[in-house]
Amino acid sequence: MKDQLLLGAVAYDPKVVTIWDGFKAWFDRHDLPFDYVLFSNYEQQVESHLAGQVNVAWNSPLAWIEAREAGERAGRRARAVAMRDTDQDLTSVIVVRSDASIRTPADLKGKRVAVGAADSPQATLIPLLALSEAGLKPGHDFEIVFHDVLLGKHGDHIGGERDAARALSEGTVDAACMMDGNHLLFTREGTFPAGRTRVLAQTEPYDHCNFTVFETAPDALVDRFTRFLLEMSYEDPEVRPLMDLEGLKRWKPGRLSGYRPLETAVGRFGTLDRWLGEMSAR
Repeated sequence: MKDQLLLGAVAYDPKVVTIWDGFKAWFDRHDLPFDYVLFSNYEQQVESHLAGQVNVAWNSPLAWIEAREAGERAGRRARAVAMRDTDQDLTSVIVVRSDASIRTPADLKGKRVAVGAADSPQATLIPLLALSEAGLKPGHDFEIVFHDVLLGKHGDHIGGERDAARALSEGTVDAACMMDGNHLLFTREGTFPAGRTRVLAQTEPYDHCNFTVFETAPDALVDRFTRFLLEMSYEDPEVRPLMDLEGLKRWKPGRLSGYRPLETAVGRFGTLDRWLGEMSAR
């Protein structure tokens, strides 16, 4: 691995193999020694990254916070080197049925609110923070109905969000939380019949995934990797299908300003307390 950049990614979908096989071939043709390994969950990926088993990690936003926090406790420094254009300025929504008498978040008191997996930033943590900041105590003022599809993948697999949407459509819950773009997707695919839902509340903007490295990563290889990403063109027929699969038009420099909502949610709900404690005890 000394003369090769090794990336870690989480296998949340079979297309992940296609994506990274394709990028590996592209990097090889551009003389960047590159390979990747897949993990079944982000916690294992973060732990392996800290142990030096990979040089760079394609992290969810929650995994970024895990890497930064666990790294700081171990005297390590994490930085985000790149992200997708579609990772920036996202929002989540809290959706109700169009005919519901619920008009404000306060009207959810005593109701049932469907969320995605417990570790999903976009379908659980950030929307619950929005309701908390609206004056409602999650799990006390309203019931949280989790849809824990593939825990450890941090909601990258949107099955939990889709199950939450189905619960709302079927009338077993009073509201459902999801990424704004997935609300549109669920309407297009028919999970939500057209015109049958409306947005009750929308979160503040936040950022999603990034490529994370620690200070021990090989600087020259990381710099070349980052430069190749930022110079990659959607007009290149070799990489366009891969970028479509990964859901972007352009790679952008990593930034940290968009993680504030998730950082607040993680701190308020104690999301990482147990995991960080276990990491520190090892």
